[in-house]
Amino acid sequence: MPRRSDLDEDDVRVRPGRAKSRARTKDRPAHGSAVEAVVLTVDRGRFTCLVLDPESDAHGLEVVAVKARELGRRGIVVGDRVALVGHVSSDPDALARVVRVEPRRSALRRSADDTDPVERVLVANADQLAIVTALADPAPRVGLIDRCLVAAYDAGLRPLLVLTKADLAGPEALLSTYAALDVAHVVVTKGGDLTALRERLLGRVTVLVGHSGVGKSTLVNALVPGADRSTGRVNAVTGRGRHTSSSALALPVPGMADTWVVDTPGVRSFGLAHVDPSRVIHAFPDLQAGTDGCPRACSHDEPDCALDAWVAAGWAAPERLASLRRLLRTREEPRLEEPEGS
Repeated sequence: MPRRSDLDEDDVRVRPGRAKSRARTKDRPAHGSAVEAVVLTVDRGRFTCLVLDPESDAHGLEVVAVKARELGRRGIVVGDRVALVGHVSSDPDALARVVRVEPRRSALRRSADDTDPVERVLVANADQLAIVTALADPAPRVGLIDRCLVAAYDAGLRPLLVLTKADLAGPEALLSTYAALDVAHVVVTKGGDLTALRERLLGRVTVLVGHSGVGKSTLVNALVPGADRSTGRVNAVTGRGRHTSSSALALPVPGMADTWVVDTPGVRSFGLAHVDPSRVIHAFPDLQAGTDGCPRACSHDEPDCALDAWVAAGWAAPERLASLRRLLRTREEPRLEEPEGS
């Protein structure tokens, strides 16, 4: 076996030495020239973003981007404010990079089911959750409304009941169920005036959720002409709608400053495994003050709960306590899931 000193550069057995690589650094580029944008929709790792004017919040180009490697596994969802670098243009072949995700002021979350602790952020930076419910065809589903209310309260979003198809049934019975919660509501009819709804949306980012077939996409198409969100009919036998919107989409409402709507796919269930029941009480300030006398880790639905005495003393209405306990039981009771393909 020849010694290393006997080998020269012509010897095929000599392995070239590796070039020295640059030392790793924890410093990350500042991306001072990055432009601000908001994520409109997400599709298989591609993010359609709307470039914004930081001074006027004006709406500019729509840009497709991917996540920069430096962000790691950090999730990006509809509504996120992000910073873009690279090919920021309307060229369909251009591809920008998301290099920064700004802190979220709110996050609407949902879990796969009530036993799965892994939460999924649906929409970021929203102000309001509009629970769209048809008064008929399909019939209202109070269980889903309750779950959406819990999710809204947990996320710090303002809940809004949007009752559609009022030309088929009156809203009185459903509204009486939520009278004690003092939830804002709007009643609309097919092809009717949307002035009251626009007033509730003005200046806010509003997420629309609800079962398929209740009219979410129809409302979005009326509010944002040209949105072209797919609409579908309700099955006359099962009373269930067909899923028409396949992904969440954020849209600015024309002629209404700082007003956005986020259309979401029709939901069959809303898992709440991620919600700590102790946080639901924060949505009931008239009752929260009475929890000081509750035992530790009180569920607020047990014999020693101090809220019964609080209500009996006249500090809050009995209907409010009943509503709180119904929502808490919604979080704890098994969730009924409809079969896929229904």
